[in-house]
Amino acid sequence: MKQEVIELDGAIGGGQVLRSALSLSMVTGRAFRIKQIRARRSRPGLLRQHLTAVMAAAEVCGATVGGAHLGSQALSFEPGAIRAGDFQFAIGTAGSCTLVLQTLLPALLRAPQASRLRISGGTHNPLAPPADFLTRSWLPLLRRMGANVELDLLRHGFAPAGGGEIEVNVQPANLTRLDLCDRGEAISPSAWALTAGLGPTVAQRELSRVAKRLKLPATALHSVTLDPARGPGNVLLLEYAFEHVTEVFSAFGQVSLRAEKVADAAISQAADWLRSGAAVAEHLADQLLLPMALAGGGSFTTPRMTEHLHSNIAVIELFLPVRIDCREEGADRLRVEVIVN
Repeated sequence: MKQEVIELDGAIGGGQVLRSALSLSMVTGRAFRIKQIRARRSRPGLLRQHLTAVMAAAEVCGATVGGAHLGSQALSFEPGAIRAGDFQFAIGTAGSCTLVLQTLLPALLRAPQASRLRISGGTHNPLAPPADFLTRSWLPLLRRMGANVELDLLRHGFAPAGGGEIEVNVQPANLTRLDLCDRGEAISPSAWALTAGLGPTVAQRELSRVAKRLKLPATALHSVTLDPARGPGNVLLLEYAFEHVTEVFSAFGQVSLRAEKVADAAISQAADWLRSGAAVAEHLADQLLLPMALAGGGSFTTPRMTEHLHSNIAVIELFLPVRIDCREEGADRLRVEVIVN
């Protein structure tokens, strides 16, 4: 008997509602319809990166799709069987390669054979996790859950130019439960200032601000000058390695923003997380939830409920026989647990 089509209201969140629905539809074989896609965003509907995620998902599972065009605020998606392959997808703008990857990865982990994936577009832009976040923070946790995934950053791509590329190799695997409620012992913080097509003083000023505010030694400060053709672009990355988790916080340079303010933005994110005592910060919380649900259970602590986390919970509970329990453990610590119904 054919399952009923899942109905989604995209107004409950941003592009993540669509991406999570695509991932879950591919894995469960359940069709969905979504209306009001990104309705509350300044540019509602499908942007280039969302459209690329839809068409890439359709290719991976042979889906039948309706409404897949730029600006569309309604979409239907009926998945077929997941297939392995050597896939290449071009976003064509600085839209995020990493968000397209995160959409496809749950399905490729369940493909019949290994897959290779090349995605071109933006690898470092302000509204998505940079590639460094995936390689240093997110993927190590997925590997602890049983995933065998390798990501290579072939070219950096900053907004607005894009032109970056990642290559990902995925072996099929069944994910297992992960409980991540404590960070463990601190290992080492470090800072990385990446620049492309900009003068050397930008990175110097950012790292000087980090050193002054966080009291980091010179050995923990790293300046990386990229090919000018990849620019103009700048990102400051703060990495905090702990025994059980590594967090990466990023802030991006802009024409009207002083280098010191870029550093301050990253420092503020890190300080908020460090002060909370929670295991994972808000972005990592969003991106662990779906893998934990597919693993059939898991838990983590995070500073607070966010819009992304709330909308992701709503979508996951529509597709999977799980409930996601959230309870406060103090003013700045929320415990989230995935429980099989």
